[in-house]
Amino acid sequence: MNQHEDACAVVGGEPIPREEVEAVLAAVPVRDGGGRGDAPLKGRGELRDQPPPPGSRNTTPSAERQRRRWATQVVVADVLARRACEDRGLKPPEALTRQLPAVPQADVAGLGSIVAVTLAYSPAARTLLTHLESRQHIPEAAVREYYDRNRDRFLTADALRAGTDPFGAATDADFLPYEHVKAGIEAELRQAAGRRAFFSWLDLARADVVYAPGHEHPGDPSHPDHEHRH
Repeated sequence: MNQHEDACAVVGGEPIPREEVEAVLAAVPVRDGGGRGDAPLKGRGELRDQPPPPGSRNTTPSAERQRRRWATQVVVADVLARRACEDRGLKPPEALTRQLPAVPQADVAGLGSIVAVTLAYSPAARTLLTHLESRQHIPEAAVREYYDRNRDRFLTADALRAGTDPFGAATDADFLPYEHVKAGIEAELRQAAGRRAFFSWLDLARADVVYAPGHEHPGDPSHPDHEHRH
């Protein structure tokens, strides 16, 4: 990496400026931890804790290093997504988001903090995810199986008010008809399949990325304060 001293990483021979990492750190809000400094970005085996803002009495060097490594992953994912969109003839509709609202906990829980923030930050990542979702085929049998195995999700309002046991004495009249919920189930399954495709793409795409010291993946066990819990 000596030939790219100002780079946080090299992606396919292209150096990625460290300034892009600083932009992510500036864009992602950090919660006032009230003595702990934990940011609301937790889940899926990636960085669990971000430090409080620089200068806070709760800031630790280890936490600062980890947050920088975490932000590098967001930057790299955006670069890879832009390349993937170009390869597929997709055109992201807007520029990078330079100020992000808090990312919903549900997104972090389902996607992991790195992917959740990448999708909030990167139009290319959102465009690629939408494209991957659109290419997922959900068989009719899978939709019907989901309906049959998750009956508790499809009780009518009256059955819910009555406290009807969906796996006990419920009758067909206690459930929303399959045809009324089929489209929603299919959309939900397609979204889940699209997310799995996105995860698989990202894992493969970043396999050959070369990181500058101090910008490795937060879960990389080769550095002493790595963070990779499940």
